[in-house]
Amino acid sequence: MVTQQMRETPIKKDLKENEEFFKLHAGLGTSFDIGVRKLLILDYKVDMYFLNGLCDTNYITQILRNLTSITEKEKVNEDKFKDILENRIVNQSVEKIKTLDKAVDQLLAGLIIFIIEGMETGFIVDVRSYPGRQPEEPDIEKIVRGARDGFVENIIVNTGLIRRRIKDERLRYKLIQIGERSKTDICIAYVEDVADPGLVGKIEKQLEEISIDGITMADKTIEEFLVKQSYNPYPLVRYTERPDVAANHLLEGHVLVLVDTSPSVIITPTTFFHHVQHAEEYRQAPSIGTFLRWVRFLGILASMFLLPLWFLFVLEPSLLPNNIDYIGPTEKSNIPIVVQIFLADFGLEFLRMAAIHTPTSLSTAMGLIAAALIGQIAIDVGLFVPEVILYVAVAGIGTFATPSYELGVANKMVRLILLIAVAIFKLEGFVIGCTVYIILMARIRSLQTPYLWPFLPFNAKALWQIIIRTSVPGAKLRPSIVHPQNVKKQPS
Repeated sequence: MVTQQMRETPIKKDLKENEEFFKLHAGLGTSFDIGVRKLLILDYKVDMYFLNGLCDTNYITQILRNLTSITEKEKVNEDKFKDILENRIVNQSVEKIKTLDKAVDQLLAGLIIFIIEGMETGFIVDVRSYPGRQPEEPDIEKIVRGARDGFVENIIVNTGLIRRRIKDERLRYKLIQIGERSKTDICIAYVEDVADPGLVGKIEKQLEEISIDGITMADKTIEEFLVKQSYNPYPLVRYTERPDVAANHLLEGHVLVLVDTSPSVIITPTTFFHHVQHAEEYRQAPSIGTFLRWVRFLGILASMFLLPLWFLFVLEPSLLPNNIDYIGPTEKSNIPIVVQIFLADFGLEFLRMAAIHTPTSLSTAMGLIAAALIGQIAIDVGLFVPEVILYVAVAGIGTFATPSYELGVANKMVRLILLIAVAIFKLEGFVIGCTVYIILMARIRSLQTPYLWPFLPFNAKALWQIIIRTSVPGAKLRPSIVHPQNVKKQPS
């Protein structure tokens, strides 16, 4: 009841009472970045509340210059003064407010507040200028040819980057705030006559039901509330830092979730095959794009099945055909092969983690030292056999070739589980492990969307478009898995 009462506190006519409210609920006088400027305009006292760091000083200066230059020969009444004040605020976003709680929320978001003595109405003016970087090409989704802009930590900039690519009057941005303390801005983006209204309503409802202090980890926290992933390692939504990728999914009928302070956008719903495609395939000719896609598929398959399959042949040499019976270590080692594989695989993960925390100028040198010295010395002293290093390296390259980082890590976990199954049960372990893997993947749902679609359930036309990068004129239909209202991509 106390919270509800606070949420409905009206603006007082006495400026001192309003100031006390800001001291109590916004930290005025305690927090150095929150301040108040007291003005006298046409015999009316006006208080302007502001937050340093999130406001553009130039805008505020221009507004104050206009307000302090107001001169009227006749004495004006309250209503006329409010109109004069509102008209002289040179800003495209000016809104009237009647409650102090909304004034505090907007103040902490970077807007400035004007409150007039003797009146129960104030004004909020959007002069926000959030600190952040300019749009630049994302490190994870680099391409050879194409746009070099990427999402940043400012939600306003991100919506503008998408709007620049889709100038459709039916593109919708719904803004909500989540987090009792953080009050983080969340935007739901979709094309009104394309996206499934049921999907939009479901996402909006789930977001509004989130009850949490704050989402300082931004989009990842939202994802865990949205899809309830639990301990399933496979990504149930797709992240992208490229505006062109986000715009393309909007036109297909997907719904995007943008979170302020996050440079990536959530794409829903997604399947396994959404995570294995890359923007580079669509920036090249269809034949080249298809070739790149097949190479990437081979890399993903190698990252999961190459090591367990090779280890199976090491344990069961009789399974090898005669023309490739040379596969397998020729030298005996004191350390079991499965232990060598795990040591090398974890060593590769150590190098990846170290590279993240190492300055860029040193990471290359560190990689060369690790590859040339540690690997070779480990072989010379008998810790590893050469083939273990070879196949672990190929599997690692396949992991890094996976477009989705989350999918690459999940595939690595599957690879380690298959290795354990092969080490214990040999051929039966490999077959049963692969079968259980496919069954579990087929049971996964992302917002009621089958994860292995169009493979399971089978859809020949959609699967063909995944295997072959079709030309844009040939792709006339939107994917049926998102249940688009308008099925045809190209209007008649």
